[in-house]
Amino acid sequence: MKKNFMLWLLIGWVCTGHAQIVTIKDNKTNQPIESVTLMSANPNAFATTNAEGQANISAFKGASEIVIRNLGYKTETKSYAEIEKLNFEITLTIANTQFDELVVSATRWSQPSKNVPSKIVIISAKDMALQQPQTAADLLGSSGEVFIQKSQQGGGSPMIRGFATNRLLYTIDGVRMNSAIFRAGNIQQVISLDPLAIENTEVLFGPGSIVYGSDAIGGVMSFRTLTPQLSLTDKSLVTGKAVSRYSSANNEITNHFDVNVGWKKWASVTSITHSKFGDLRMGKNGPDEYLKSFYVQRMDSVDRVVENADPRVQNPSGYSQMNMMQKIRFAPNHKWDMQYGFHYSATSEYSRYDRLIEKQGNGLPASAVWNYGPQIWMMNNLTVTHNQSNKLYDRVTLRLAQQYFEESRIDRKFNNQRLRTNLEKVQAYSTNLDFEKYAGKHRFYYGAEYVLNEVTSKGSAVDISNGNAIPVPDRYPASEWSSYAAYLNYQFIASQKLLVQVGARYNAFNIQSDFTRHLEFFPFDFTTSSVKNSSTIGSIGLVYTPTETWKISLNGSSGFRAPNVDDMGKIFDFVSGEVIVPNTSLNAEYAYNSELNVSKIFGNWLKLDVTGFYTYLDHAMVRRPFQVNGQDSIVYNTQMSKVYAIQNAAYGTVYGFNMGVEVKLASGFSLYSRYNYQLGREEMDNKEVSPSRHAAPAFGMTRLSYQKDKLSMQCNVMYSAEVSYDKLNPEEQSKPTIYAKDAKGNPYSPSWYTLNFKFMYQFHQHIAVTAGVENITDQRYRPYSSGLVAPGRNFMLSLRANF
Repeated sequence: MKKNFMLWLLIGWVCTGHAQIVTIKDNKTNQPIESVTLMSANPNAFATTNAEGQANISAFKGASEIVIRNLGYKTETKSYAEIEKLNFEITLTIANTQFDELVVSATRWSQPSKNVPSKIVIISAKDMALQQPQTAADLLGSSGEVFIQKSQQGGGSPMIRGFATNRLLYTIDGVRMNSAIFRAGNIQQVISLDPLAIENTEVLFGPGSIVYGSDAIGGVMSFRTLTPQLSLTDKSLVTGKAVSRYSSANNEITNHFDVNVGWKKWASVTSITHSKFGDLRMGKNGPDEYLKSFYVQRMDSVDRVVENADPRVQNPSGYSQMNMMQKIRFAPNHKWDMQYGFHYSATSEYSRYDRLIEKQGNGLPASAVWNYGPQIWMMNNLTVTHNQSNKLYDRVTLRLAQQYFEESRIDRKFNNQRLRTNLEKVQAYSTNLDFEKYAGKHRFYYGAEYVLNEVTSKGSAVDISNGNAIPVPDRYPASEWSSYAAYLNYQFIASQKLLVQVGARYNAFNIQSDFTRHLEFFPFDFTTSSVKNSSTIGSIGLVYTPTETWKISLNGSSGFRAPNVDDMGKIFDFVSGEVIVPNTSLNAEYAYNSELNVSKIFGNWLKLDVTGFYTYLDHAMVRRPFQVNGQDSIVYNTQMSKVYAIQNAAYGTVYGFNMGVEVKLASGFSLYSRYNYQLGREEMDNKEVSPSRHAAPAFGMTRLSYQKDKLSMQCNVMYSAEVSYDKLNPEEQSKPTIYAKDAKGNPYSPSWYTLNFKFMYQFHQHIAVTAGVENITDQRYRPYSSGLVAPGRNFMLSLRANF
């Protein structure tokens, strides 16, 4: 009995403490400001305001400097004593231009962007509320600094600095999303994320492998979903929103609802979204090659070519999607914070549009069916953070995650009786332990990571004329992909003007595969394979801020991509008559990057920034001719096919620059513009150098905004340069169906622009309407390398109710 009494007394002591609450408001409207961050170095403490503008700053007691930041507001620095004299009430003033914006994507810890040598872009919830992106891919594209390719409407493959697909990394709430079957071809996993459940998105440009490991070569896209908010009073905190949206170009109907319920120590947030997208309608003014003149229907057991009644409608391209999220938070005191999150996303089956417009030499369609089956993503993750200054750390965070991925491909050639299905499933497990330690001018960020992916793959086929099963090979061997790593990032605050950062990472990886099920189809001379290797990388950077209006940063970094199951074990006919087979001798590829960024603020109305970069890719994993048991051709998919495999057989280079300008004009107007130029080269199998496939053409965005009281308006133009036939990668030159024709009849990607207008009006404290017209001039255009033609003129209307 005495032991039980002491146990409960101890629990009560741990979970009890006097909470000191600060309230932060807008100095003009006197409205509370959500998501304000408060940071101090001594003591090392961090807090964020809830929907009522409140935060618990008990952990800051005695701090001489507490830095208070929020995107769009002037940064304030106050001591704990000063805040106490203000009766724990602070007001913030809207800022014109400044460098100091809080970021978390560059590392797993929170720090101001002025302390990060790499270039980072932030897309806030406020930006998303005005832009109303339909998918997370559209959300990234709205930044004007990430190029988006789409093979079908249920897609969106980002391109950053000449890299794409499995050379970019996605993270959700600090957990890597890249799985062992992320491929080199264009991918669509990012659409599994719900933009209406994301509270902040950050994009780090250049290698991020020191902290995030494999795949983070071209950049890291970090998404932070809604965080459960605690109540800081005796009253429960209940907040949320309901959103309903319609878009005319694809008859989109999206409905969303989320609710947060918070108490002093517990909080919960629930989110659900359903979207239905009809067939996408292209614009009126543009190349006739983009028109969809036909589609395939099966009638009387025969595939027939049917004339498309409206060639501007991309039939079939529609699909639907459901997203759900549940998070629970427990914070017994200011030292402990525990969050559990459940995420689930599922699409309907949807067509791969670019394959359905391909034709045979006789002019008939190549495929009668080419669909992706439902794309399913589920994640369970637990995050535990402990704030306690000791010899090892000031803050430590443990992340445990389990993810499930399911995808499938369903295809049938025109007037062929065989319907083939490839079903892939991945169980992904990860553990991350991240430490943060401040020691005067020295800051240490270090940690360890373990990742395990279990891949299962099943190929099946049926004769649609009689229902009989037809044996077909699996896409992948049964495999396990694992990674073990440790990293260290060290920052030295040399002075108030100079910061130096050095980082290193050691990463071992292992692939175990079983090819037994493939032996009845291919003359392999092995049944199992094992690939084991390791990578060691480093980085060094500095940030120099001679005055509050100048920032100069220099960064040299390396990144790597370990071979995954898709690289090593995939069997796939990428074009008719050519097949990729496994290669068990793969090693990692490496990227070496250097960049220089210069930013300058003039007065309080103009900000200019420019970043130049150069990246060298060594031992690049590329597709090259190969042999299977001495044979350079094998029978695959009922036809003799030339054999290829992914090999470490090339190098590549990418260089370019990004430029930006922000101008604060009079009477609530502002001007913002971004321009991106990148030029990529890659070595081909004949040792010649060709344009890189994933280096997007020059592109950018310019927008004029107006903000006054309850009204926000924006007019913007988005644009992309031409890619002539001579500047297309040879692989792109071989895809005439997705490109326009130049004067010589060769495929090329024309330049394009869209003019867009959006406005948002807050009718009431709890009700807002957003509306707009996208592609006002109804341009018919296809972004570079895309199979899907972009939307034509689109009218959008969204209603939002907050509570």
